[in-house]
Order: sequence, then structure tokens, then C-alpha cells
Amino acid sequence: MLLPGESHFTTPDARGFSEVDTWVFDLDNTLYPSDARVWPQVDERITLYVMRLYGLDAISARALQKHFYHHYGTTLKALMVEEAVDPHDFLDFAHDIDHSTIKLDESLGTAIEHLPGRKLILTNGSRRHAERVADKLGILSHFEDVFDIAAADFVPKPDRGTYERFLLRHGVDPRRSALFEDIARNLVVPHDLGMATVLVVPQTPDPFRERFEQEAVKEPHIDHITSDLAAFLERCVLPVVPPEPSAP
Repeated sequence: MLLPGESHFTTPDARGFSEVDTWVFDLDNTLYPSDARVWPQVDERITLYVMRLYGLDAISARALQKHFYHHYGTTLKALMVEEAVDPHDFLDFAHDIDHSTIKLDESLGTAIEHLPGRKLILTNGSRRHAERVADKLGILSHFEDVFDIAAADFVPKPDRGTYERFLLRHGVDPRRSALFEDIARNLVVPHDLGMATVLVVPQTPDPFRERFEQEAVKEPHIDHITSDLAAFLERCVLPVVPPEPSAP
């Protein structure tokens, strides 16, 4: 875990950023803080979807939703397998949220803008959701593209095939890329593939998420940990990466 007052941690054998030319970011709980209240809204919408589909009360639906999440990786995957749910219908419903809670993040936008090379979003959510959230944060224009759950053929992270499909689709050399992600288990495969890995954790525990999703675990597949993404990019990444060559 991060020590009190500690916002960044780097392992002794961490992969650095000097050779990185592609910067890959997860979306939910990575590019925005917990007080944006994006994920709690999505989570509540998923519970409501399960309630209506199965005719359950809120408590029973919540329990079933969490069972699906732990067994299949995402509730969507479970409902596609067990109920042949239309994934697009599910995603439209789950992501029908109030985006007014998301604040423009100028410091994050500036830090991402200054990263040399390509920037991509890799998410288990939908493209529309990612674009709307990134737009509210003021960072959408800095990204080349979004690789969403539909592009992954609805197979969620941390499935190895999803990362391989992403790398192939966008022509990314994993040994020259870095991935920023909020769930530790989602960094195992990327690290194995050669990516530099950064775990983004909340500054204070988020009551709307499970404990394992927020742990600042110091394991071999995690090179860096931060609870302040913008500051990490400004202080720990940008000072060690070469600037992009200027036009002649």
C-alpha cells in the first residue's frame, strides 16, 4: 500500500518511460477521480438493468450483479452468455448517466498533451461513454482513438486476447508503450507483453468500489503506483521522456 502522505511509488526494477512512444489509458476510475461520481452512476444503472431483466429487488439484483462480475469479469459478459442480451442495448442503458458531475481537468489535459507520441484509450466500456467522459474532462482531443469493449468483441480485460487485439489493431509495440490502469489484475498481461505499467489508485477509499479494485498492491507486474495521475505525469514521466522533434 502507499504510505501516508505518499502519492507515487516506483519499484526498484520498474520499466521506465524513456523509450515509450505510445501512451495507453484505461477510462473509468483512471482518468477521473472518484468524486466525479461517474462509476457509481454506471454501477447503479447496471443494477437497475439486472433488476428489470430478472424481476428482482435491488438487494437481490446487486448480489447477482456482483456474482456475475466475479465469475465473468463483467456483468455484460455474463448477460450475453446466460441471457443473450444485446450488448449495445445494455451499454446504452448503463452509460445513460449525468455527466455534469465531471469537472474540466486542465492539469491532466496539459500533462497528456505534452506526452510525446500517440495516446489511446483502452476501456471495457463503450466508445460513446469514453468520448463523453473524456470530452467533459477536456482531454478528448489529445487521444488518437478509443478501443472499446465492442472493438474487443465484447471480451473484457484482463483477457490476454483483448490486449493482443488492441496492440494489433493499432500497431502498438508493447515494449515501447505504457498502460495506466486502476485495477491491479488488469496489468498482469500487459506487463508480460512488455508494457510499462502504472496502477492508478484513489487518494481516499471509494465506498462504491470493492477493496481489491482499489488496492495499491506492490507486485512484480506493477512498475509504478500513483494516486494523482496528473502529478505523476508531470513529475515522474515528462522529465524523463525526450520531447517530440520539432518540424524543420
